[in-house]
Amino acid sequence: MARPAVRNERWLVAGAAGLVLAGGITYVATTGHVTAVRSAAQQVASKPAPPAVVNVTPANGAATVAPDAQVQITAARGTLTQVTVASGDSAVTGRYGPRSTSWSTGWGLKPATSYTVTAVATNSKGAPTTEVTHFTTRSAARVLEISSITPDSGETVGVGMPIIVDFNYDVAHSDRAAVERALQVVSDVPVTGAWFWASDSEVVFRTQSYWPAHEHVLLTAHLTGVPGGPGLWGGSDLTRSFTIGDSHVVKVNLRTDQARFYTNGSLARKIPVSGGMGGYDSYGNDFYTTSGVHLTMGSYDSVVMTSPNIKPGQPGYYHEIVYNDVQISDSGEYLHQSPGGFWCLGVENCSHGCVRMTVDGAAWWRHTAYRGDPVTITGSPRVLAWNNGWGYWQESWSAWLKGSAAGPVTTTALAGASPGNGGIRQAYVSRGYVSRG
Repeated sequence: MARPAVRNERWLVAGAAGLVLAGGITYVATTGHVTAVRSAAQQVASKPAPPAVVNVTPANGAATVAPDAQVQITAARGTLTQVTVASGDSAVTGRYGPRSTSWSTGWGLKPATSYTVTAVATNSKGAPTTEVTHFTTRSAARVLEISSITPDSGETVGVGMPIIVDFNYDVAHSDRAAVERALQVVSDVPVTGAWFWASDSEVVFRTQSYWPAHEHVLLTAHLTGVPGGPGLWGGSDLTRSFTIGDSHVVKVNLRTDQARFYTNGSLARKIPVSGGMGGYDSYGNDFYTTSGVHLTMGSYDSVVMTSPNIKPGQPGYYHEIVYNDVQISDSGEYLHQSPGGFWCLGVENCSHGCVRMTVDGAAWWRHTAYRGDPVTITGSPRVLAWNNGWGYWQESWSAWLKGSAAGPVTTTALAGASPGNGGIRQAYVSRGYVSRG
């Protein structure tokens, strides 16, 4: 006789072999498999997850936002999945914080520009929340721009090469640290260096020790939105890449009148030379070669050299073409082919201040030298000034740091970077000097 159906929180199972109740779960044994079914009493509907909340700074509708203000976005009860801060087709770069609950810009904003922020965050159930805001940056009375960069884009330079950045306006002392931080230097192997303000509108990067040979270096000037003084804001970014070549180190001894040229640490050439004869004349000329660490500044087939402060017909006047010239200072000093008096080479200092060399030695060096090769001269009482040409290595590291507003930095590793060619392609322009033979 069939058993009556049980309708009070039980299941009727036709032909069941047995029925077991345990922990509120009804286990029904059948001939084929075992099925677990949660009781209706425990089938409690799950609560909906609260939506994510997105907060944006600057606030929606904000006007006259400072170009150096940081855009900050946070997500409460959720995770940011998409963030865009853009003006037209131009987006601002930024980075996510831990667990993607925050996002912030790393660099500045363009002056007098309207931006749209679009941020999407999802809650624990994946439901999205989208926040769209708008703000406008204040205008700039003046726009800070880079007028020149040395070295040239793609140039191969020496291990002592500085990076020289000239601006179109003077930079206020209070904003120099911000400008230095915006000038990011990246290299294959991280090295320590610092920026030094050579003038109110020129800043120079020098490494603590010489660059390693064969480095690739990238300068990125994140100037957009950087303050430079009252009403002065950076208007755009710029990149410049160059390469460190072989290590060329020159040591000139004016006591022995010998110059030794080292390539990647090995002696490549030893060349007899003749330096400045020394002494002074009634026209104010000093005929000593300057001692210290010079940097090569350019190479030339020939240079017309004229006696400084002396007019034609006066004693000591000269005006002549000199060949195979490598410039090492702004005061008219070169390593060059001797225009005569070859008997002085290796024997006596006979020049007006330059370092004279043999014909083949001068030609070899002119074709070998990069800009930025260190040339250390000893044996002369006249000392090279740090601002005579590129005499930056004349400053001790501690003295160099005193000229920096932000202090020493370590270059970022270049791995994964893509060196770019900035909008400025500057040909080398001599900074003004009087030639001396």
